[in-house]
Amino acid sequence: MTLSKGQKAPDFKLYSSELQEVSLADYAGKKLVIHFFPMAFTGVCTTQLCTMRDTFGYYDDKEVEILAISVDSPFTLAKFKEENNYQFPLLSDFNKEVSQAYGAYYDEFAFNLKGVAKRAAFVLNEDHNVLYAEVLESAGDLPDFDAIREALNK
Repeated sequence: MTLSKGQKAPDFKLYSSELQEVSLADYAGKKLVIHFFPMAFTGVCTTQLCTMRDTFGYYDDKEVEILAISVDSPFTLAKFKEENNYQFPLLSDFNKEVSQAYGAYYDEFAFNLKGVAKRAAFVLNEDHNVLYAEVLESAGDLPDFDAIREALNK
């Protein structure tokens, strides 16, 4: 089941690319944009996160935190973050529990890869209720960045 507008976002604890444990509770009282992406070092995923990187100032000014989650290992994410200069945490959902809890999960992906995060974006308010939810069926599509901004401006 996909997480939808108005629902409370499930809490999680994941390891970052810096090997630090990060939980949703760490962001209590803060607005969040959470991006799920299938795999580091792929074209559309890089575009998705680079778009957030290049518009980071907009979100920073609104006091919004950004998190990006994939099923890649923390070590792969560390290299991906370093090569692309992302200013926000990349979190490893290697065990695939968070992707499933948010409804952003492919049982089977390209190349017969099983258990990969779908491309998705969630905007959470300060109480971590969902203001905007978009889960894309096609990994070739990008989230609606304008809709994400609109949700934050309401």
